[in-house]
Amino acid sequence: MKTSLLYPQSFFARTLWMVLLAVLFSKALTLIYLMLNEDVLVDRQYSHGAALTLRAYWASPASERAAIAKAAGLQLVAEDDVPVGEQHWPYSDIFSEQMRAELGGDTQVRIRAQTPPSLWVNAPSLGPGWIRVPLYPHPLRGQRVWNLVAWFLGIGLLSTAAAWIFVRQLSAPLKRLVIAARLFGQGRSVRLPVDVDTASEMAEVYRAFNQMTDDVEQAGRERELMLAGVSHDLRTPLTRLRLSLELLDSDNDLTNDMVRDIEDMNAILDQFLAFIRDGRDEPMEACDLNELISSVVAPYIQQGRPIRLCLEEMPSLELRRVSIKRMLVNLLENALRYGEQGIEVAASVVRDEHSAHVAISVLDRGPGLDPEDLQRIFNPFYRGDQARGGQGAGLGLAIVQRIAAQHGGKVELQNRAGGGLDATVCLPIAVHELH
Repeated sequence: MKTSLLYPQSFFARTLWMVLLAVLFSKALTLIYLMLNEDVLVDRQYSHGAALTLRAYWASPASERAAIAKAAGLQLVAEDDVPVGEQHWPYSDIFSEQMRAELGGDTQVRIRAQTPPSLWVNAPSLGPGWIRVPLYPHPLRGQRVWNLVAWFLGIGLLSTAAAWIFVRQLSAPLKRLVIAARLFGQGRSVRLPVDVDTASEMAEVYRAFNQMTDDVEQAGRERELMLAGVSHDLRTPLTRLRLSLELLDSDNDLTNDMVRDIEDMNAILDQFLAFIRDGRDEPMEACDLNELISSVVAPYIQQGRPIRLCLEEMPSLELRRVSIKRMLVNLLENALRYGEQGIEVAASVVRDEHSAHVAISVLDRGPGLDPEDLQRIFNPFYRGDQARGGQGAGLGLAIVQRIAAQHGGKVELQNRAGGGLDATVCLPIAVHELH
């Protein structure tokens, strides 16, 4: 597809060209109005003719003025009989300006549109007294003013609509960039197409964005590969140490502590891998969230852990199944570690005027968190106070927050009345999923 020669490549030139088209469009509509309303020009000719008639009347001999007045329909009127003038814009101004220009600056003009429509003129520089000049009703029709207002209002609205269309066309590439940036922030692989219709400046921005996403994804792959290699190299000696301890056939406290340390090191390695492999490559699939939560909680209940389920009926959701299970496991492990009693897992649909979301809450009765740590606890490797953060690598809640963000959701922490922590994950629901 080739770009038209009349449509420039530069973003600046396109803006200038479209603004020029909007201005020309407005001018064209104004010209059309003037062509359809040439009666204003006719009214100037009419007022000019009235002025010539009055000048001829005063310039003629006194003996001939009566005949001229009769032929032209003029009538001498006493000042007390002259009515108050009316304002008929723009016609009153046209007659007043024309009379003063031709009959003298001290000329007085009064106009009445009532039957019969008339013009009263007093020109002291030509002669004394007021003269009534008959008018045709057409120049003083009051609705002409509203026609003028309607025309110019219509011109403004049409020009604004044209400008809106042009600006929308110009802003469309920026909207595509914003959408692509948000999708990339959610962990999706996004590339912006650069074609011949893209403005030159936006094409450069698109290329830079595509290059940035390539670099970020490549860095992520290299980081994941490096950490996977480190994890593999560390797990081998850890496995040998664990096997050696088992073969020692020693059941003392030192051996048990060493085994627990090895298990903690393996758990830390698992957290590192889970943090790097954040599940962004996992496809979305329709999931029954209640079934997913139950499958995660079931092994803990079988082990005798006191976990209570409170699940409401909810629609099927598009989720990354493995990532959501990892998120739930991290929340449950955190709750079991610091709150052995009163653990509850709840899920419900929350609706408001504009949207709806699923709220997944894991509640415990542990020591809770310092209020200053409620937000900082999501930072990688930040373990908060010793009451809740003395163990692990400090990546559990960071992983939870990242998985929630990949689904367009968020995580909220708050201390419970009576002690404990409430960790709630909010996931948005699409409109079609509610029905």
